[in-house]
Amino acid sequence: MLRRTFIALTTTAALTTSAFAAGHSKDIVDTAVEAGSFTTLVAAVEAAGLVETLKGEGPFTVFAPTDEAFAALPEGTVEGLLADPEALAAILTYHVVPGKVMSTDLSNNMMATTVNGADVTIMTEGGVMVDGANVVTADIEASNGVIHVIDAVILPAN
Repeated sequence: MLRRTFIALTTTAALTTSAFAAGHSKDIVDTAVEAGSFTTLVAAVEAAGLVETLKGEGPFTVFAPTDEAFAALPEGTVEGLLADPEALAAILTYHVVPGKVMSTDLSNNMMATTVNGADVTIMTEGGVMVDGANVVTADIEASNGVIHVIDAVILPAN
């Protein structure tokens, strides 16, 4: 069972990485669209009116939840957020840090201030985590920043 899970995760990481390999010339939004595993995130960015911002000069560091991460939220949460662009924008900007922060720049118990204004806690012992979400793929470069794929939607305290 553990071996099968490891193989599945390794295969997923390899496929995700290859999907992003040519992404360096594309901005963060186009890189996410091309990957195909961020359709909910891209729809949320559109609904919150943040597409132009994330296509901007940056640089930005985006902790990008996968479609599976959004699906794990309680039933009706995504639909409720899509209907409330202000609350949605507050959550999405909590996933973005100004500047380009590569995995080699991280340290254990590091605090990073998000575009939302709130801080996220980054842990590096036993794997990289951001506010309890695991970073499953790191350092996906885009023309205006970097994407780190996470396995959960992180929520600000308020």
